[in-house]
Amino acid sequence: MDTHRSSGDLLADRRYRYAEACLAEGDAVACADLAAQAIEIAPAYAPAWLLLGRAREALFAAGADPAAWDGARAAFEAARRLDPEDTLGAGLHLARLGGGEGAALTPAYVRALFDGYAPRFERHLVEGLRYVGPALVAGVLPEEPARFGHVLDLGCGTGLAGAALAHRAGHLTGIDLSPAMLALARAKGCYGRLVAGELGAFLRDEPEGSADLCVAADVFIYCADLAPVLAAVARVLRPGGWVAFTVQSPPDGGPGVILGADGRYAHSDAHLRDAAGAAGLAERVLEPAAVRHEGGRPVPGRVIALQHAAG
Repeated sequence: MDTHRSSGDLLADRRYRYAEACLAEGDAVACADLAAQAIEIAPAYAPAWLLLGRAREALFAAGADPAAWDGARAAFEAARRLDPEDTLGAGLHLARLGGGEGAALTPAYVRALFDGYAPRFERHLVEGLRYVGPALVAGVLPEEPARFGHVLDLGCGTGLAGAALAHRAGHLTGIDLSPAMLALARAKGCYGRLVAGELGAFLRDEPEGSADLCVAADVFIYCADLAPVLAAVARVLRPGGWVAFTVQSPPDGGPGVILGADGRYAHSDAHLRDAAGAAGLAERVLEPAAVRHEGGRPVPGRVIALQHAAG
């Protein structure tokens, strides 16, 4: 049985569904009460703990219950204990509350998120959010060489970046956590190799100095610290090789890295430059760019091109 879809108890499942509906309608008090009832019946049902945390978080945010912050944190911690890989994303909620051990966004959570998103991904992203990440990345690459021998599309998703760069790639490899997204990328026919896996592990396994170009369109927004990511990219690049990617920027232009309300990381220019310099990657382009729109407004970001310093 999928313990994320059902608690194994019909009554608990009903209480949980009613609680979800209450929260969707803005009634956090009723949601918290019904979620607690579901937990009483099925104490090991992680989604009910997560829902209870969300309800308490909403009550705290509304000022209705000053003690709800501690209650929300406890509920999210219980959800994460019951879901060790954190497929449900309890760590993200804990990070928003200002604490919690471990990564806010786990590979299991991102995989589950995009497996469910895959069927409507391109239409929603391109038509709904006016997504232009692949075009931005392609636009900052140098005119020479005309073709890059070995290209790695990091977090390739359904293959939008691969399709935009196929005419400049001798051999194109795509890596993504989501098998459902990779199935759609495979249908585009532009990849010589597709790999399902976590980005860091993939880069560690790639031969040193084997890639001419790495691209990551709207991918590093799910990574907190870019220093280890860019160091791993630099290791697989040949001397003179390039990496091009997009990020979100803090709305106030402040330093460091912040986790936004949208569940994505925003990286400051200072962090980008420090991470690139530590990896031995020379800055070639760092420009303001809106990769997509949300709520009818452009999301502030950057498009970046770096070159292996040996080149």
